[in-house]
Amino acid sequence: MTDLTASFVDVDAQALDDLIVDALRRIVLFLGVDRGTLGRYDALPGQLMTTHSWALAGIEPIPAALPESHFPYLSPLVRSGTPIIFSRIHDLPPEATADARALSAFGLKSMAAFPVAAAGQTLGWLSFGAIRDAHTWTEDQVRRLRLLSGVFASALLRRRKELELRAALAENLALRQRVEAENAVWREEVLHCGGLDDLVGQSPALRQVLHQVDQVAPTASTVLILGETGTGKDLIATAIHRRSRRAERPLIRVNCAALPPTLIESELFGHEKGAFTGAVARKIGRFEVADGGTLVLDEVGELPLDLQAKLLRVLQSGEFERVGSTVSRRSDVRLIASTNRDLERMAHQGTFRADLFYRLGVFPITLPPLRERREDIPLLTAYFVEKLRYKLDRQVTRIPDRAVAELLAYDWPGNVRELQNIVERSLILSSGTTLMMVGLPYAKGSAAAIAPDPGTEPDHRTLEQVERDHIVAVCERCRWRINGRGNAAEQLGLNPNTLRSRMQKLGIARPGAAGEGAGSDNRRHPR
Repeated sequence: MTDLTASFVDVDAQALDDLIVDALRRIVLFLGVDRGTLGRYDALPGQLMTTHSWALAGIEPIPAALPESHFPYLSPLVRSGTPIIFSRIHDLPPEATADARALSAFGLKSMAAFPVAAAGQTLGWLSFGAIRDAHTWTEDQVRRLRLLSGVFASALLRRRKELELRAALAENLALRQRVEAENAVWREEVLHCGGLDDLVGQSPALRQVLHQVDQVAPTASTVLILGETGTGKDLIATAIHRRSRRAERPLIRVNCAALPPTLIESELFGHEKGAFTGAVARKIGRFEVADGGTLVLDEVGELPLDLQAKLLRVLQSGEFERVGSTVSRRSDVRLIASTNRDLERMAHQGTFRADLFYRLGVFPITLPPLRERREDIPLLTAYFVEKLRYKLDRQVTRIPDRAVAELLAYDWPGNVRELQNIVERSLILSSGTTLMMVGLPYAKGSAAAIAPDPGTEPDHRTLEQVERDHIVAVCERCRWRINGRGNAAEQLGLNPNTLRSRMQKLGIARPGAAGEGAGSDNRRHPR
C-alpha cells in the first residue's frame, strides 16, 4: 500500500494509465487472485465501461462495455458507495439472482468490488476476482482494498482536473491568439481606410452606386466591386461593411497583389508550426480572424489558379484547412472582392476560374471613373483641400475658377486617387490663401486655351467647347497621330482608346477622313 500510494503522487496524466495497469498487476499477484479491473460509470449512459484490466495468463478479460441492466442489484449498491464482497457466488442474496448469472458467465467464483469515489462523486469501481479457485476475503484485505480504491479515485480525479485545465489553457491560448490577430488587423484597418464621409459627390453615377450599397449591405451576399484604379473600391467595401449587420465584427483586408503566391494561402487560411520553412509558430489566417465579420479580397484577379479552387470551396461550404493541417475548420465570413481587371474576359481566356467568377459575382457593383462624374470634381477638390491643409499647415481657403477649369478639363486616368495627389502637391507649393494648381499634364499645355490673359475679352465658350478645341489643336499639332511616338494621346496624358472615345463623344474627326462631306456629322472614329 505504501509503495502504490507513493507511485501515484504527482504522476503525469499521460503516464497514469500504465501506472494503473501495473498497480492492478501487483495487487492481483499479492492477493493470489486471477484478475483486477477498474471501470467507470459516466462514459456511456446505461453502460459499465472497463477502462483498465490485468489478468493472469489464460484468464479471459472482462468486455470493455457491460450493460448495467445485467447487474440490477449490485450496480446501484456500488453507485451508492457500498462494497460488494463474496467468497462464494451462492453467498449473494436471492435478490441478486440475475447478477449471479451474469457473473457466472464470466467464470467468477469470488469477487471484491469497491466504489471509486472522490469529491462526493462515484467515478467507477475497482474489483478483483478469483476464477480458477474460490478466494476467501479477510477483513484486513477488505480494509486495505477499500483504502486503495480511494488512492485510485484521487489519481483519476486529479487527472480529470489536469486535463480540464490543459483544455482550458489551450482554449485560452487560442482565444488570446485570435484576439491578438484581430487587434493587429483592426489597427491596420484604422490606418487604412477613412470614414463614410470620404464618399464625396452628387453625381447620378455615384448616387446609383450608393443606392446599390444600401441594397446589398444588410444581406450576407458576396459582393464584387469593379472599377479602375483609384475609383474608391476600398471606400465602397468599407461602406458595405459598416452598414451591414456585421458592423461590430472585424473588417479584414487582404491585398492579393501585394503577396507572393507562396504566402497568400498562409495569409488567408493560416498555417501550423513547421508547415514550411520559416513557419516557426502557428498562425491564424484571415478567414479565422474575420469569423462573424467581413473579409475584403483586394485585387482578387491576381489570385493563382490553385488557390482560386480553395477559395471556391470556402465560398461553397465555409470550410478550409490551415497549411500543414488536415483538420477542417469553419468560418462565417461575408466576402467582398474587388478588382480593376476584367474577370469575365479572364474567365473566357482560362486565367480565372469561371465557377469562381460566377460565385463572386452575386452582386456586382461597378464604380464609374472620375471622367464620367466630372460634376463631382469641384466637391472632391474642396474636400481634399479642407482635409489636407491642416495636415500640411497651409492657409489655402480659395480655389480659383481657372484651377477648377483645369481640373475639369483633365481626364484623370488615376481617378480620385490622382486628384488627391494633385491637390496635395498643389497645396505644398501654394504659399498664400489661393490654391496654385500644379502637376496636371493637360494644364501644362492648355492654360491659354482654358483661361484668357488679363485684359482680353472673356471666353464665353462652354467647358465642352474648350475641351473640344484643345483636343483638335493637339491633334493638328501631332498630324492626327493617335498612336506611335509623339502622338496626341501621349501629349494629352490619355490612353489612346480613351482619347478615341472622347473624340467620338465630342464629334471630332480627322479632316478629309473617308465618308466626310456635305451633311456629314463628323463623328467617324479617328485613325
